[in-house]
Amino acid sequence: MEPLLLITIFISFFCTYLLMPYWIKGAHRNGLVGRDVHKLSGETIAEGGGLIVLCGTTLGILLYIAINTFVFNGGDPSILIQIFALLSVLFLASLIGIVDDLLGWKKGLTKTMRILAMFFAAIPLVVINAGNSSAIIPLFGFMNLGLIYSLLILPIGIVGATTTYNFLAGYNGLESSQGIIIMIGLAITTYLTGNNWLTIIALCMAASLFAFYIFNKYPAKVFPGDILTYSVGAMIAGIAILGDIERIAILFFIPYILETILKLRGKLKKESFGRLNSDRSLDQPYEKIYGLEHLAIKILKTLKPSKKVYEQDVVRLINLFQILIIAIVLLIFF
Repeated sequence: MEPLLLITIFISFFCTYLLMPYWIKGAHRNGLVGRDVHKLSGETIAEGGGLIVLCGTTLGILLYIAINTFVFNGGDPSILIQIFALLSVLFLASLIGIVDDLLGWKKGLTKTMRILAMFFAAIPLVVINAGNSSAIIPLFGFMNLGLIYSLLILPIGIVGATTTYNFLAGYNGLESSQGIIIMIGLAITTYLTGNNWLTIIALCMAASLFAFYIFNKYPAKVFPGDILTYSVGAMIAGIAILGDIERIAILFFIPYILETILKLRGKLKKESFGRLNSDRSLDQPYEKIYGLEHLAIKILKTLKPSKKVYEQDVVRLINLFQILIIAIVLLIFF
């Protein structure tokens, strides 16, 4: 890994950091705003900030390609093909997110339309036959899945990552901080497995997300929108497939698997938000647990002497759980 390539990470950060204030002003001016349900004031917050994260990430990745082309004599052509396929998946997933954001999170695309659209978003990786179709199947041993992997398992991976990453959300800084943690975990994994080009790509998105987090953390000035959750989910799945680290990525995704199970318990109709009190503290919105956010509120109410749980407390606990999962997985595999 050439030190010069690290400049791409800084470009991703500063592009997002410098453009975000303009996006926030423009969103307010044009009515692209939403209410923060965990705030008593009922203030409106700029929506769709994930678009700037996409811009910052893309600029960093394109700079990486440019440095390889003009400084290091072009690099490996096969890697360039994979990068552009990954960018295509990223843009298609983001386009679906934009449609969802414009329609509004209450209306949005239907579940069936969203799944079909995400299958379409996976096509760029399918057509280049991305990933390794060989795997160890329980009871069957080592098998080459061939077209089954490319035409079925790969798209399911993209659909699964993009849709479930959207479940664990709704709290200031949660989606962006989770993205930072997972991207850093993937960067460490790809570096240790020798896929340094994927390390740079993961760090470009992590840097862009960190710049966004500065504006998205409590109290948020901008919301991410589905454009961010879909693009981060697509990036996670894409890096896992191209780096042949699907098992590790699935284990990194344990919090989202648990969130999906809890959401299914509520038939995908229960919201993640807490019940807001007059002192800004949060209570469980339902008697049962329908998300890790609700579980975090319950745990914190038990642990905190004051019994007062605030939005930022929930985010910190979920992030701590995610960091713990990634640390354990890395220790097991490496």
